Parts: sequence; C-alpha cells; structure tokens
Amino acid sequence: MNVRVEELSSIKKKLFVEVDADVVAAELDSAYKKIAKTANIKGFRKGKVPKSILQQQFGFKAQYDATGPLINNSLYKAMIDNNIEAVSQPEVVNTGTVEEGQSFTYEAEVEVRPEIVAKDYTGLELEKEKFVFDEGSVDYQLQHIAESRAQLEVTSRKLAREGDTVIIDFVGYVDGTAFENGSAEDYQLELGSSSFIPGFEDQVAGMKREQEKEISVAFPENYGAKDLAGKDAVFKVTLKEIKEKVTPKIDDDLAKEMEAETLEELKEKIKENTITQETRRVNDQLQENMMTALIEKNEFEVPEGMIQNQLHYLKDSFSQRLKAQGMTLEMLGMNDEAFANNYRPMAEMQVKGELLLDAIAKQEELDVEDSEVEERIKSFADESNTPLEQVQKYFENPQAMNGLKGQLLSEKVSKFIIDQAVVTEVEPKQPETEEAGEEAGNTEEKES
Repeated sequence: MNVRVEELSSIKKKLFVEVDADVVAAELDSAYKKIAKTANIKGFRKGKVPKSILQQQFGFKAQYDATGPLINNSLYKAMIDNNIEAVSQPEVVNTGTVEEGQSFTYEAEVEVRPEIVAKDYTGLELEKEKFVFDEGSVDYQLQHIAESRAQLEVTSRKLAREGDTVIIDFVGYVDGTAFENGSAEDYQLELGSSSFIPGFEDQVAGMKREQEKEISVAFPENYGAKDLAGKDAVFKVTLKEIKEKVTPKIDDDLAKEMEAETLEELKEKIKENTITQETRRVNDQLQENMMTALIEKNEFEVPEGMIQNQLHYLKDSFSQRLKAQGMTLEMLGMNDEAFANNYRPMAEMQVKGELLLDAIAKQEELDVEDSEVEERIKSFADESNTPLEQVQKYFENPQAMNGLKGQLLSEKVSKFIIDQAVVTEVEPKQPETEEAGEEAGNTEEKES
C-alpha cells in the first residue's frame, strides 16, 4: 500500500491511498464467493457457478461490494502508519474503480487536532470579583426554603392572579381547527411560571372560577413543532379551580425539617454553604475570565468535528437536566437547530480552551501524579458518602480514569496560569434596582 499525505490546512489533511493489486484481487474473490452462495443461475447449483459467469453477470456488484472493505481495511492503517489522529469521521472524497489485476486508489480528507504553540499565557491581566458576605442573603434563603415547602390550598378569592396555581380545561385552535396535542382537562398551571406559550398565562390571570374565555396567542417562530411555529392560535379555556400557596412559618419547626436543631443552627448552615458556593462562583468566573483572555491572545482554527462533538455533549447534558425536571427542549420552544445556533459559540470556546490547556501542559511539562488521582478519588468518596472501594472500582474503567486525569490536568494548568497572572479585585456588579412603582402592580384589588 502506498500513501501520500497532503496538508490542506492546520486542521485538515488529505490522504492519497493506493491499495496493492493482490489485495484488490483477494477482496474481489471474497465478494464473488459471497455472491455465488445466493446467485440463482439456470444450469448451475448455488455455490457452484464458475467465476467467469459471475463476472459477466455480477461484475459491477462485486466491484461495489469490494469497495467498502478495501477502504475500511486500508484507511485506518494509513492513518496509523502516518501518525494521523482523526478527530472526526474521515470523509472519502474520491474513489477509483475496483478492477481485477489493478491497484485501487482513493482519496480521503481527515480532520486533525491543530498543532498549537501557546503564547502570552503568563502575566495575563485578570479581574476577580471581591466577595463580601451579605447577611441579608440568609433571610432571603430562609424565605425561599419556606416557600419551597408551601402547600397549595383552594382559595376563596374569585379572581386568579400571578403566583396562583389554576386548574383549567383548554382546547387550542389554529385557523379554526383543533390541533394535535393542543387540548387537556384538569391541567394544573402556575401563573407566572412561563411554562406555557408566551401571553397565555397573562390572560388566564384575572379569570373567575368557572369562567370560560377565548385566549389569543402566537406560537414563537422557533417553536419545536414546525407546523405550529409562528402561527396565531386561539385557546378556549375554562377555569375550574384557583389554588394559592400557603407558606409555613420560619421557626424551629421549619429548621428541624431541614435537619437542624434550631433556627439559629439552620442560619449558620446556610451561611457556611453560601460562603462555599459564592467562593466557588467567584473562582469559576476568574477561570472563565482567564480562558477568555487566553483565547483572545491565541488565534487558531478549530476542527468542525470537535465543535460538533462538544455541541452534542452540551445538548445531551442540557436535555438530561431538563428531563429531571420533567421538561424537554421542545417545551422550551427549541429544536436541534435552535440549540446549535445558541450554543455553538460556547462549544467553540470550550474546544479552544481545551486545546490551549493541553498545549500549555506540554510546553510546561505539567502532568498529574498518581497521588493526586488517589486524593481526588478519596474526596469523591467522602463527599458522596460512598465506600472508597466502590469509587475506586468505578475508576478502573479506562474511560473514566482518562476523564479524571484530564480534569485534574486542566485544573493544574489553569492554576499555573492564574498564579502567574496579574489579578485585580473588583467590586461585585450591583443588580439593577427595580422601580418602586412596579410594586404597585402586585397590589391586590379589592373584590366584592
């Protein structure tokens, strides 16, 4: 086999492969033998048809059947022999003809990791948010805990309002015709949750119990069901019940539900957790700032295959999180194309970051020690209350171990870069204050 490699770009190579004639002959012979087992030719028993007859009647099929194995059996050997590591499926762009007694040629394009020499990764100027603990956050989280344990109770109020959970029947129509999956009975909907089509919940608010109403909305242009995307719809809605949340008192009883003896102990736990989480958030933001600065100083091409692989990973992760909440991408009005458009910049940044950290690790001769791996595995066991032997068993899987070592190496390289950076602490960004007048919108109207 002869192979010639042409570099098309920093991320793509073309292989010109010539498979020897004797290999072609053997593959053709194998193809004819398979055809002979099933060929039904008058005057011959199956499996006993002479090759010359098969060549006359099935020559084209044999050539076709032999082409795939000839490429598959030679392409990956050609890449290995030439130290080419593909990051996506190779693409065969041109093939010759499979002929008895002749060599077979084809061309394939392969995406490869770019060979990067990272630069300007020391002395980066970075900003880090100054963390100052806000005592008021404890009260806020206590209120959130209480609200999360609120019970729904039927209210005597006549009108539904934002925050209520209503029980409704509805039927949806487009152009006067009820559409598929557009109706439900005894549907429970929290007003203000934005879980329905935009504009729907706003129009249910203000309805009375047992009231029937026609609600007009428009499906988003990027709605998951393409036959409904961008179309106007009318929903006939009947409001059957109004429920409101009744929040428990914030006291020692609530603390006991949270596995604390007293309210003061619960407050202290909340404070400790908040400090841990906020410290992690600040450090994560610093890490993100570092990666952004590093990428800006190092321009290079990224293989499309690596971006697509990362997009698939992001989509799978996001879909799993939604599934845990009983939701899907389609329920958010997002299809595969919309997800790819929204998250492609993130995927590209993550791939660039990974490639740069790998390059810096090689340039600085950074590596992960066995003791560091053992320490992290023990940490996993402690944090998850899982027997150490069970966690160790999991990481006997080569893929899991490689993933762990990759994560540890990325952390080590990131620390190396940040330790040599010029880090300036900055005040945290203040959230925009709401207009005082907006509170008026929450004032409950008197009802007769």
